[in-house]
Formats: sequence, C-alpha cells, structure tokens
Amino acid sequence: MLALGLLAGLSVLSLLTYGYLSWDSLRLGPGETEATRKGLAEGPGAGDPGSQPHIVFILADDQGFRDVGYHGSEIRTPTLDKLAAEGVKLENYYVQPMCTPSRSQFITGKYQIHTGLQHSIIRPTQPNCLPLDNVTLPQKLKEVGYSTHMVGKWHLGFYRRECMPTQRGFDTFFGSLLGSGDYYTHFKCDSPGICGYDLYENDNAAWDHDNGIYSTQMYTQKVQQILASHNPRKPIFLYIAYQAVHSPLQAPGKYFEHYRSINNINRRRYAAMLACLDEAINNVTLALKRYGYYENSIIIYSSDNGGQPMAGGSNWPLRGSKGTYWEGGIRAVGFVHSPLLKNKGSVCKELVHITDWFPTLITLAEGQIDEDIQLDGYDIWETISEGRRSPRVDILHNIDPIYTKAKNGSWAAGYGIWNTAIQSAIRVNHWKLLTGNPGYSDWVPPQAFSNAGPNRWHNERVSWSAGKTVWLFNITADPYERVDLSARYPDVVKQLLRRLSQFNRTAVPVRYPPKDPRSNPKLNGGVWGPWFKEDEKKKKSDKSKGANKQKKNKTKKKAN
Repeated sequence: MLALGLLAGLSVLSLLTYGYLSWDSLRLGPGETEATRKGLAEGPGAGDPGSQPHIVFILADDQGFRDVGYHGSEIRTPTLDKLAAEGVKLENYYVQPMCTPSRSQFITGKYQIHTGLQHSIIRPTQPNCLPLDNVTLPQKLKEVGYSTHMVGKWHLGFYRRECMPTQRGFDTFFGSLLGSGDYYTHFKCDSPGICGYDLYENDNAAWDHDNGIYSTQMYTQKVQQILASHNPRKPIFLYIAYQAVHSPLQAPGKYFEHYRSINNINRRRYAAMLACLDEAINNVTLALKRYGYYENSIIIYSSDNGGQPMAGGSNWPLRGSKGTYWEGGIRAVGFVHSPLLKNKGSVCKELVHITDWFPTLITLAEGQIDEDIQLDGYDIWETISEGRRSPRVDILHNIDPIYTKAKNGSWAAGYGIWNTAIQSAIRVNHWKLLTGNPGYSDWVPPQAFSNAGPNRWHNERVSWSAGKTVWLFNITADPYERVDLSARYPDVVKQLLRRLSQFNRTAVPVRYPPKDPRSNPKLNGGVWGPWFKEDEKKKKSDKSKGANKQKKNKTKKKAN
C-alpha cells in the first residue's frame, strides 16, 4: 500500500510539475488557416461513427513500466500523459518479454506456441521468419478496404522475399528489418565482420534516405507524409514501430537539456531518447488532426516488453526486466486514445493481452475472422470503451522447451503433471505460475540509477532455496511478486500445471534454425536483406528430379 501511495503521489507530482501540452495552440501548416484545418477535420466521413475507423498502432521498443509520467517517472512524457488521461489507461496489460514474440502475437493474434516462435527472437543470420501460413492483421484489414502502411522496426524475419512486410499485408514499408541498429547510420553488426545497412523502403535498401537523420524523427516525417498524401475519407491502418528506446542509447543533443542532473549516463541517454519519442508522438497526433483523420481514429500505444535496467530502463516497482517472465518483463505501458471511446478518461484494470488487438481491430474495421483461424486473442473493445468485464480469464505467457533447463527441475516437482525444468509461465484469473528458469529476478529501485551503475548494491536481491523451480503468486494482491505461495496452495499449483499441459498439447514444433552463412551482407551488396533465392531451390530440385529420372532409366535398362 505504501508503494502504491508513493507511486500515486509521484504521478500527481509529475503532472503538477510538468503539466500537459496544449492541443489548441498548434502551429498551422504551410498555407493553412483555422478555417481550412476545421474543414479538413470535418470533411465527409471524418468523425462519422458509422464509418470504418482509422487505426494507428504505436509500438515503443523496450520502454520500462515506470518510464511514463503517469507511472511516476522523473522523465517527462507530457504527450503520453495527455493522450492516456483523455483515453483509457490499460493497467492490467501484458505483452511478451522480447521483441519478436510481441510483434508476432500482435500481427497474428496467436501465442508463440502456435507459430513456432517460442524461443528467443529471430536472429539476422537465421533462415527464419513468421510462418507464411499465418494470416496477418494488415492482410485482414486490406480485405475490407484499408490502406495499410508500416513505418519502423519489423523484426519478424526476412531471409526470403515472401517474409518481407510488403508481402505480409502492408501496401508500403519504411524502416528496419533487424532488431536494432545505429539510429543515425542504420548500420548493424550481428558479429565481428558480419555487418550491413538496414534501412528499407518497401523491398529495397533506402540509400536515398540515408541523410544522418535520427530514426525517431525520420520515421515521424514518413508518417506525416503518408497522412498528407492519403484521402482521410478512406480507412487507413498505420503501424508505427519506433526503434526507441532500444539500445544503442543515442539521442539528439537538445533532448538532454532537462536531464543533466541524472548522473547515470545510461539513464540520462535513455531519458533523452524517451523525450524525443514523446515529441514524435505529439507530432503524429497533430498530423492526424491537421489532415482530417483524428475524429474517426483509434490510437493505441504499447511497449513491446519491459525495460532493460542495464540500458537505462526502469520497471519499478515491478520485479525483473526485459527477457524475463517476471512482471517487469511482460507488464507493459499501454493505453487507447480515441474520440470514439465511450468511457474517456478512465482506467481499465481488466486483463488484456497483445494478442487481443488482432480480433479487436478486425471487428472494429467491420472485417470477418475466418472460423478456421484458431486465435488466442479476444475482442476487448467493449471492455476498453465501455468498462465491461474482459472475456479473457487467462494468458499463456509462454512455454519454451529449448530454453536452458533448470538444473533441479523435474516431473516430481511438478506433481507428475509437468516437468518443472522447462521455462514456462501462465496467468489464470488472479494466479500466476512460473516454472524452470524465469530469468533475472531483482527489483531495481530508482536509486539504483543514482550513480554510474546501475549499482547492483541498491537492488533487492533474493536468494532462492536450492532446487526451487516452481513459483505461485496472487498478482492482484501482490503485483510485485514478493510472496511466493506455491507451498501454501499446492492444489492451485496443480490446477495451473494442468492448464499448462493442456496448452502444450496444442503447440507446434519450435522454429529456431542455425545461422546461414549466405546471410552475410557482404554477399548482398552490403545490405541486410533476403538471401534465400527461390531460383536456387528450384535448380536444386530440378537437378534432383533429373538425377532421379536418370536413375529410373538405368534401372529400366537393367530390368530389360
């Protein structure tokens, strides 16, 4: 209670101190007047509740749970604070602990165990991508007349042309294919000597756009161009996946002004990056208003996973960090802002997961979900807009059968129901169960960033008794995961282990192939891009067919 009170106090203090931006004092565009702006905003179709809404999904990268003004952060985020305050804050909202898993679940509405991406992320040198037999969100939106555009980070594989964003439902794509890279030069080294350029426009390297512009600002400019050239009377889906605030920690100098007092260099750089991101989202919102989209738009904001303390992010007071199944790795900053919401200015504490956006947005777009698509997401629009109960009662956070096994895990520890050496996590109603090795489990308080660290001496460390491979928490009563209840409620543990086992029966094999030397950018003009050529495959198959024919002819001659 004390922690909650402190957080609430900090949140109120941050609002009083920094205030909100004024949307009414917007600068007019070139040759624009108040009358013309009003005309654009009130044009035919704009704001008509019966028309298909414009959908803008903004995905931040590695933003920590605490790293937003309304969660008590010292980092100023006036745009995010205002949009969230006027919309619906999602305060029981979950994503996956890493980049690829969250993005795959958003775009398919399916858990990782149902796409084969249960383990880690898609590496640049792996011949792997989101399986081609999965229908994607932009493909479904295109079916009902949407123009679909993606700007930013893809990270769902690119080893063959069919894996590229423009082949998975997007009319246009401008951004990066990999998980990270330099914000200015757009170069990425996966390992020594394996380096290449990673900025694309549609299916080609965007050398013409390589002007040393910081990616957050460059992506925002691209979004503004798309909105300016599109007809607001026709529905548009914009997926904006910013690179920020993922490492490397880089930001333009002017954004450091308010954060000189932060001694920790990583936290200071991270704060500057987040300040730039907040300004970018402000500029996107202004463009939606200026070009006549806003009144009939739905803006969804989400982080893809928890923050990384060693790279400046903070998840306090949650436990753990990016890459773990503790709350700090999977509980995310999220909100919905839209004039179409019925309960504006509210807080949603119902259970929501990133897979839910797929059916929710397709339904809002007046699309159809095929009966043969086995979704793991739910339509949660009425939960968000009207405050109704969520149809979701559980979340499979993941089952990763090839992650490093817990040494002391066993079937016996799992009551013969589950092998607790396997890394897994599940939420059912108030209960959360973890097995195997859940990952880095410290709590990292704000004072850990007070000097050159983060200083691990400030962290709250927990030394578990030897052999522990099962944890149970009541997340509603104990959101910070401080009291393990597995010994007190063995029957609840068994119930959740059975649920894990049920999910596991539906899992498809893991896709995690070894690296392919043909992926080296040096073999592709210095650019990261598709390297698997269908022609080569056909030639090989043709050769093998020819060889088989020759063998058959020989055997026929011998028989004769």
